[in-house]
Amino acid sequence: MAVHAHPDDESSKGAATMAKYVSEGIPVLVVTCTGGERGSILNPKLQGDKYIEENIHEVRAKEMDEARDILGIQQEWLGYVDSGLPEGDPLPPLPEGCFALADAHEAAGELVKKIRAFKPQVVTTYDENGGYPHPDHIMTHTISMLAFESAADTEKYPESEYGPAYQPQKLYYNQGFNKPRTIALHEALLARGLESPYGEWLERWKEFERKERTLTTHVPCADFFEIRDKALIAHATQIDPDGGWFRVPMDIQKEVWPTEEYELAKSLVDTSLPESDLFAGIRENA
Repeated sequence: MAVHAHPDDESSKGAATMAKYVSEGIPVLVVTCTGGERGSILNPKLQGDKYIEENIHEVRAKEMDEARDILGIQQEWLGYVDSGLPEGDPLPPLPEGCFALADAHEAAGELVKKIRAFKPQVVTTYDENGGYPHPDHIMTHTISMLAFESAADTEKYPESEYGPAYQPQKLYYNQGFNKPRTIALHEALLARGLESPYGEWLERWKEFERKERTLTTHVPCADFFEIRDKALIAHATQIDPDGGWFRVPMDIQKEVWPTEEYELAKSLVDTSLPESDLFAGIRENA
């Protein structure tokens, strides 16, 4: 089970990993916490489209349907409203009724219902910083941790309302946007005499006092990078197919960095680090 904040997050974070496991016959469920209603239209080709602006919730839901089918996954909505990304100094208050202002115990309970129904062995989510400090990403982290820890707690979440107790075995943070990968691709492009889209990223990295994450798990999934990109492009309001996401030639990506990365946050099974499989320690004990 991959828990994400908005439609498109599932295609930009761990999509090739999910497609790989689907190809192995492993059921994969994405839980999308919000409808992405307040997300900006980032594709310049679609900006100013009145239909999209007036029907953004419906449009983004259809995009999610297409991406779901491309990846071969299952997908369900948690049902909350996008909080938007506040901008300004000081930051404006979050909109009333948004996901980031929801009661964490109640929102985690909705996720517990899905965990108990789907019974995932592995859950992926965001770290405590949300991957980046969007309030919905941070709230996704909060409720994912609560739900993982409470899915088997029938006093906190009674079976009569939330379904039979169940305990997932491992929880990971998505860490696909990591500094070692960015540096490796940046240097590979420059070494080949090509322009790199990552120079500015690396400069911005210096500005933030952000601790380096521990990359415990590198999942080989280069054979599914094309599927990942196709799913990402399905989110047409969010992704410009001519934009920076796709400026690194596919052959270079596969050669230089053929994995997606995760940080093991919780494990109830024995495993040895580093790993190359989210199910390490689970397959062996099956």
